[in-house]
Amino acid sequence: MRKIISPYFLVYFTGWLFTVLSCAPKPEQLPDHQQWHTLTLTFAGPETGQHEAVNPFLYYRLQVTFTHNSKSYTVPGFYAADGQAAESGAETGNIWQVRFTPDEAGEWTYKASFRQGENIAISDIPEEGEATAFDGETGTFQVIASDKTGSDFRASGRLNYVGKRYLQFAGTGAYFLKGGADSPENMLAYQDFDGTYVMGDEEQRSGEAKKDEKLHAYEPHLADWHPGDPSWRNGKGKSLIGGMNYLASQGVNSAYFLTMNIGGDGKDVWPYASPEDYTRFDCSKLDQWERVFSHMDSLGIMLHIVVQETENETLLDEGDMGLNRKLYFRELIARFSHHLAVTWNLGEENGVNAGNPKGQSDAQRMAMASYFKQHDPYQHYVVVHTWSTPKDRETIYSPLLGFQDLDGPSLQFGGTAEIHDETISWIERSGEAGRQWVVCLDEIGPAHTGVKPDADDPQHDTVRHEALWGNLMAGGGGVEWYFGYRFAHNDLNAEDWRSRENMWTQTRYARHFFHQHLPFWEMQSADNLLADSSAYCLAKPGEIYAIYAVAPDNLQLNLQDTEGDFTIHWFDPRNGGELQQGKVANVQGGKTVSLGNPPAEADKDWAILVKKK
Repeated sequence: MRKIISPYFLVYFTGWLFTVLSCAPKPEQLPDHQQWHTLTLTFAGPETGQHEAVNPFLYYRLQVTFTHNSKSYTVPGFYAADGQAAESGAETGNIWQVRFTPDEAGEWTYKASFRQGENIAISDIPEEGEATAFDGETGTFQVIASDKTGSDFRASGRLNYVGKRYLQFAGTGAYFLKGGADSPENMLAYQDFDGTYVMGDEEQRSGEAKKDEKLHAYEPHLADWHPGDPSWRNGKGKSLIGGMNYLASQGVNSAYFLTMNIGGDGKDVWPYASPEDYTRFDCSKLDQWERVFSHMDSLGIMLHIVVQETENETLLDEGDMGLNRKLYFRELIARFSHHLAVTWNLGEENGVNAGNPKGQSDAQRMAMASYFKQHDPYQHYVVVHTWSTPKDRETIYSPLLGFQDLDGPSLQFGGTAEIHDETISWIERSGEAGRQWVVCLDEIGPAHTGVKPDADDPQHDTVRHEALWGNLMAGGGGVEWYFGYRFAHNDLNAEDWRSRENMWTQTRYARHFFHQHLPFWEMQSADNLLADSSAYCLAKPGEIYAIYAVAPDNLQLNLQDTEGDFTIHWFDPRNGGELQQGKVANVQGGKTVSLGNPPAEADKDWAILVKKK
């Protein structure tokens, strides 16, 4: 029996072949591996294929248990055709793989379980079926510290939900504020991915700027690809890789995308070998997705994986956790959970609504969330997106308060005026219910508008005031920007992320202010300390206060319950830069104080930093 073992750095396949006696497998010592880098183990098993009568995705189950001291991870594996399908396009072969990302230095061991039997892939019973091929094989490897620096997630470690208002990096302990792209939601409907095409016509939306039934080409970003960046099959993939490079250069750290929109808006994304068979997966397409996702890791861009949308949430097993849905989720987990920053989003606009009377139920949402928490070895952040009215959000989210397998809402609003107050509300209500949510803003409406291109709304004043700073100053976990369908480069046909460059810039400025000047994870919304009801305040009382206001004029801040001297500095949310000095430099606690006026442009919005000396 032959076995291939290959550390998987970014996207390149490198392996070592060695012989193991099938009757008495011996532990193998693998080369040293770096912490937070993905290790891929590759096993030679039965010769089969995506379309074989005996379905390799259902009839075989690979799981590998990795152990270090008292820590243990059981990681699902997957059928990988010839093991190099991204390049070869192979549909057949005898290779199974498992991807694992070690989180501690020292010696690790692994043991493979490989079993066969009818529908065994979705069974959670360890001894079900029959042992076959390389079952029981073991090995060891040493993990050393990562050599990565900068925004590469491998310099920071896994991004975890830790029961607080913000996600936290396991390696550095730093907290994360999201500033991401919500569009195009069908990002993976890309012409350079194998087996990808548009299934059928989509109804024209009223006033839609451009109805484009072609796959994405992302040609404007071809020049953003750099020598040494990944591609596949003789140079394919460069424009999407370039697009990710561009977003990272603008400080974007999250991208929202669907992995299955059969019957949905785009009808152009699915992981399957055929959109008519939900039990067989396209090995080469998924390997090519992996190349993009690995590059996103290296750039510090979170994978916001949306597993379905409102039109197809009952497509698999009528919304239940049946065979098709379990197999789909298991494949996503096996192939992609090793990435360091992942959001599992249970569905776009999920649940019963006037627009979707056959949506999923509370119980079905809970079952999906629990499946991810129980089967993702790293227990990544789990959220659910829903419709845009207050009634819709209340109907979907209220029953989930306190539910231990959901980590937050993926908020959508029909406008922007209520974002700040409602972010505060869900933070407070979830905390009171015993499961503190990370509350992110992932879509703003109206759907036909969203965030307009810079050409149509150069300054994005309302979005900046009420959405960006509205969420962050409420203690929210961050934002993603949706592109309305009446404008160029919209939610389905966006080709050029530069169309919203000033929005990326202003989002970067806001995140910079929070990371550079605030212990925001220790601060709470404290709008009640301001006399101006339209201004926002985030505070660590007695130590530091951040205020955001439009056209501030001698804002009054209540410091009656604290003593000492405080400095006042101003930050320009429109242009970024260093802190500035206003008309008043210092105030004293023990009373309500006036913060004075900004250093310039008093009719614009400003952030004010009030800090104890």
